[in-house]
Amino acid sequence: MEKTYTTDRLILNELTLNDLEFIRELVNTEGWIKFIGNRNIKTKEDTIKYIQMLLDDPGIVYWVVRSKDQNIPIGVVTFISRKHLEYPDIGFAFLPQYSGKGFALEASTIVLHDIIKDHPTLLASTFEGNTSSIKLIEKLGFTYQKEEMEGEQKVFYYSVTYDKLNKN
Repeated sequence: MEKTYTTDRLILNELTLNDLEFIRELVNTEGWIKFIGNRNIKTKEDTIKYIQMLLDDPGIVYWVVRSKDQNIPIGVVTFISRKHLEYPDIGFAFLPQYSGKGFALEASTIVLHDIIKDHPTLLASTFEGNTSSIKLIEKLGFTYQKEEMEGEQKVFYYSVTYDKLNKN
């Protein structure tokens, strides 16, 4: 896995403690709380603890996505190995003002094409009702596999293999 990715419009760097203001803003957006979950991050100290927890877990990588033209953070692409899942999970979240502009597709595509070399099957998951994530997951080449209840919410799981991704 690369530590830094670059596209025509974006730069992706691994998360650091310097990203705390951005992370606090992102995890408190309506979309994050509704479709990822409330992390109860309100203070600088809460944010530092949250980021440090992510950095300390070898099964989690967050890339902060920045626009090249303004050099400001606009979203994240994540790569997470979860104990209850057979394969690692790729995810994404963007500030609302940057949604619908193709940034998530651009950022997720470059990460996906790199990490799938070392992980020939990957998952993507989202809660029921998150139609924009479902559309993006399908554009990335993932296909629906199953759904499961997580608490009171239904989670949809999608997968993609190296072979399938490289045929397209």
